[in-house]
This record gives sequence, C-alpha cells and structure tokens, in this order.
Amino acid sequence: MFGSFTAVLAIVGLAMLSAGGVAYALLYGRIQNENNAERRLGFIQGKNHGEVTTHARQTADPTKRRKSIQETLKELEQNQKAKAKKNKSPPLLLRMQQAGLSWTRRTFFIISIVCCLVAFLVAFFAGVPLYAAAAAGFVGFFGVPRWIVNRQRKRRIRRFVDEFANAIDVIVRGVKAGLPLNDCIRIIANESAEPVKGEFRQISETQALGLSLSEAVARLPDRVPVAEANFFAIVISIQQRAGGNLAEALGNLSHVLRERKKMKGKISAMAMEAKASAYIIGSLPGIVMGLVYITSPNYISLLFTEPLGHVILAGSAMCMAAGILVMRKMVNFDF
Repeated sequence: MFGSFTAVLAIVGLAMLSAGGVAYALLYGRIQNENNAERRLGFIQGKNHGEVTTHARQTADPTKRRKSIQETLKELEQNQKAKAKKNKSPPLLLRMQQAGLSWTRRTFFIISIVCCLVAFLVAFFAGVPLYAAAAAGFVGFFGVPRWIVNRQRKRRIRRFVDEFANAIDVIVRGVKAGLPLNDCIRIIANESAEPVKGEFRQISETQALGLSLSEAVARLPDRVPVAEANFFAIVISIQQRAGGNLAEALGNLSHVLRERKKMKGKISAMAMEAKASAYIIGSLPGIVMGLVYITSPNYISLLFTEPLGHVILAGSAMCMAAGILVMRKMVNFDF
C-alpha cells in the first residue's frame, strides 16, 4: 500500500518538476527581457539624476555670476555718482591735468599776473578810463588763463574721444589673437596717437606700481571726464570680477562708441542752421553800429560823448550779452 502511495507521490513530484521546467524554458526569454528592462531603467534614472544635478549646478553658476555682476554694477554706480559730483567743479590742478598741461599752481598764477599786467597796460595806453583799464586787468587775471585751460581741456577730450574707439579695436583684435590684455594696453601706449597714447601709458605704469588692472583703468575717467572712458572702466571692472568674453564686450563697446560719434555728427549738422542764425543775429547790432558810424559819424557819436549815451551803451551791452547767452544755451545741445 505504502509502496503504491510512494510511487504516486513520486510521479506527481516528477510531473510538477517537469511542468516547472517546461514553463521556465518557455518563459526564460520574457524574464530575461524584464530583468534587462529593469537594469536599463535603473541606469537611465541614475543618469537623469546626474543630469539634473549637473543642470542645477550649471543654473546656479549663471545665477551666481548674475548676482556678482549686479553687485559690481551697484558699486560702480555709487562710485560714478560720487565722481559726477566731484567732476562738476574739478579743482584747478585736475583741470590742468585734464587739459594735458604740465603747469603747477605757481606757474598758473604767474601767467595770470602777466596777463593782468598786459591787459591793463594795453587798455591804459589805448586811452580808456582808469576803471576800464582796471576791468581789463581783472579779466586778464581771472579770465584769460582759465579760458586757455578750458579750451585746451575741451580740445584734448575731443581728440581722445575721436581716437578711443580705434584703441578699443586694437584690444579686441589682440584678445582674439590670443594676446593678454596687458600686452594690448602696452601696444596702445606705444603705437596709438595722443592723448590716448599718454593715458594708456599711465594705465600701464600704474599697473607696474602694483595696482590691479581694474583699479588702474578706474582712474581713467578722472583724467578724461567723458562717458566713453566710464564705459571702458565699467566693462573692464565687470570682466575682471565676474569673467566673460572680453573681446565680445569690448567689440560691443567699440560699436556703441562709433554710433555715438555718428549721432553727435548728425546733431551737430542739424544744429548748424540754428547756430548760424544765432551768429548773424548776435553780430547784427555791431555791424549796424559800424555802418552808421561810417556813414553818419556825428549822428552816432553822441553815444560816446554824452553821459546818457554811455548809459544807453551799457544797457545795450547788457541786453546783448543776455540775448547771446540765451541763444548759446538754445543752440548748444548736451550730448
């Protein structure tokens, strides 16, 4: 009995093992594919996680750079406001430095005294009254030397602006060719035209004394108070602190400077008609007075011989001066 029962159990066990083997043989390919799919899915998930981490890191870096640029711009804006307040009425020595003059304060006052004496003597020997000669000496002392300094200052600044865009183009080409920025600055300091040559030489010499490039360039707007120098200092400062493509930034700056120059030319051309009208209107009273004096000297000589004529001349001169100043303000555009 037990022998037959044992045989039945063995037959059932063998049948189950046979069925399991047949099922495993039939389902082996599907199981293997599922395992491969799970491994592939796990690999892809891990890779995506790494890509997400890398993307987050790359996103954080531009954010950090943007924040650094914003902080730099805020600091530069504060410095520019302080410099703007200072440059509204620069001291005498700074104005002479901006004019490219090597005068000292003592030299300036000696020239002022010489101009005062020359103006006083010329007016005195011309036969004018003593108070008029004293007024001419006053103008010679306070007006003529400062007029010379301001005129030289404007001419030097104008020459700097005309040549500055070419100097920036030299830096752009040098940086694209692989030269360091310091070498490009030395090339400009040796090869460019004045006054750009002298200003970049001072930048190079300041670096040799131990200052960084951004600090050396930041002193350029003090010596040349124009917006172009401010733009250049800001670009160099941002690039030194936050990095970036210097050639592209300076190339854009060069394009902006050339467009500003074109706009100035267009504004000057449009303002020439108004300036010509102002010159004609301002010169008409003097021309009419001269023609009347030539044709009828006795008629107009009363203005020079009678006390009432002196008062009329003084009032007319004041009115003409006020009109000329108003017309000058109308035709001189701030750009």
